[in-house]
Amino acid sequence: MQIKIEERFLQTRLISSLEKVFCDEECIAKEFKNGSMLLNERYSFQLAFMLEGERLDDVNISINSPLQEYISVRLVESVPSQMPCYHNCDENVLRTTPGLYPDVLVDMPKYNLRLLNKQWRSVWITIDPKCNVKAGNYEIEVCLNEKDKNLTKDIFTIEIINAKLPEQQLIHTQWFHADCIATYYKLDVFSEEHWEKLEQFIKVAGDYGINMILTPIFTPALDTEVGKERPTVQLVDVIKNGDNYTFKFDKLKRFFDICFKNNIKYFEYSPLFTQWGSKFTPKIVAEENGQLKRIFGWDTLAKSQEYENFLNQFLPKFVEFLKEQNLQENSWFHISDEPSLDDLENYEFCYNLISKYIKDFPIFDALSNYEFYEKGFVKYPVVASDHIEPFIENNVKDLWTYYCCGQQIDVANCFFNMPSHRNRILGMQLYKYNIKGFLHWGYNFWYSQFSRYEIDPYLVSDAGCGFPSGDAYMVYPSKDGVNVSLRLEVLYDVLQDLRALQLLESKIGKQEILNIIEKECEITFKQYKHCSEWLLNTRKTINNLIKENL
Repeated sequence: MQIKIEERFLQTRLISSLEKVFCDEECIAKEFKNGSMLLNERYSFQLAFMLEGERLDDVNISINSPLQEYISVRLVESVPSQMPCYHNCDENVLRTTPGLYPDVLVDMPKYNLRLLNKQWRSVWITIDPKCNVKAGNYEIEVCLNEKDKNLTKDIFTIEIINAKLPEQQLIHTQWFHADCIATYYKLDVFSEEHWEKLEQFIKVAGDYGINMILTPIFTPALDTEVGKERPTVQLVDVIKNGDNYTFKFDKLKRFFDICFKNNIKYFEYSPLFTQWGSKFTPKIVAEENGQLKRIFGWDTLAKSQEYENFLNQFLPKFVEFLKEQNLQENSWFHISDEPSLDDLENYEFCYNLISKYIKDFPIFDALSNYEFYEKGFVKYPVVASDHIEPFIENNVKDLWTYYCCGQQIDVANCFFNMPSHRNRILGMQLYKYNIKGFLHWGYNFWYSQFSRYEIDPYLVSDAGCGFPSGDAYMVYPSKDGVNVSLRLEVLYDVLQDLRALQLLESKIGKQEILNIIEKECEITFKQYKHCSEWLLNTRKTINNLIKENL
């Protein structure tokens, strides 16, 4: 739509949630005016707009619809990126240049919007009826207004189908960094204010289908410069008396209770050995002679007698506590993150050291080499999506996958500079290969690479030029709560797509679904159709088939 306002021209266009609107380039996204959803889904689309001429002040957005009380509107704000990608990225990206990238979704400004000359912007509109409305077709009028004067009106039509998505089966974790929350808000770790903030971020995680949480029984030995420390966020209290230890689990119990209240079902415990090789011990503090001191860390070898003695006392007590809490089926253990083949001997030693105590619990780690699984050290391998083929070819059961900064050629990911369809295709990939779990390391990592210093995620999106923007975090801290990224919204659609496919499978079988989604292109982790319109149309086809098979 284009209208003339005195000497100005105002354009508006309804577009899908898979488009990214940059303020410094023409919006070429196709108009998108209708969609479909199930009763218990969330559905999002956008209104893009651009003014030519003198700026227009005091513009607001209004919604008129029978669904009005279930609709929220947020402004898509841009975030700076110095390093949107590595030098050798593939061609399935929107840009490779530094600049402003649309990402964070914020509440509409209290004093309304200012529209600037030739700058495209967008608002993010979400429908979330929570099964409170009947199936049927509904119109949604989206209006731009200047004060009380209506300027534009665009109409989106949503069909709500009389079916419900089944419960999420995928185990999904985005690593939760409790220390980053304390650092950003300048709070004492595990003060009441910190607990309050932890719960706010845990609630958002649960609301977006993250049903497993990284639980810092000890300060996670992750993304830390060798020889340095991250702030202590240790949920298990340790009391040292000579060579003997006692343990208190009060803070851990409080953490569990918060998580259960907010849809978290599974707990992954921080690695018991350091990242990148399992050569050293994590940072552990203990009370000794009335003083709190660090007793383990980079200066203690994983193979040390002191640490073996500690684990021999800690693990039986920890397992006993988990069984008291009925968490046998919900507890997952890490040894060391991202070991390489050069680390196989160290990893084997560490596995043998702890496996006798946690033999009844799953052990899983992010890795790329099949040998760790072949030798039985990792029952649930979490495989980099660009190294997963040998595991698929060998029919590994209960397979997990992950991506991080390194997965930038061909495979799905969620960097700022990638089209959102490259994020959302993950749902079909997870479905086709019966993936049990998905891991991403950056829910809220607001430090530089190696945790050398804190960063403001609104100003530094690439961990101090350490990782491509979008790798380190999916949410932003706000004064009173949490702002999510459009990437997290799209990732939630991934989970909804997966659940819709599983629902339809119960009606028509998996092979028929694969025939539908692979009609134009075979889907693998590295191969898929690079097209937002195809993805949206395919999901609409799935919904129509669900409707036909009610």
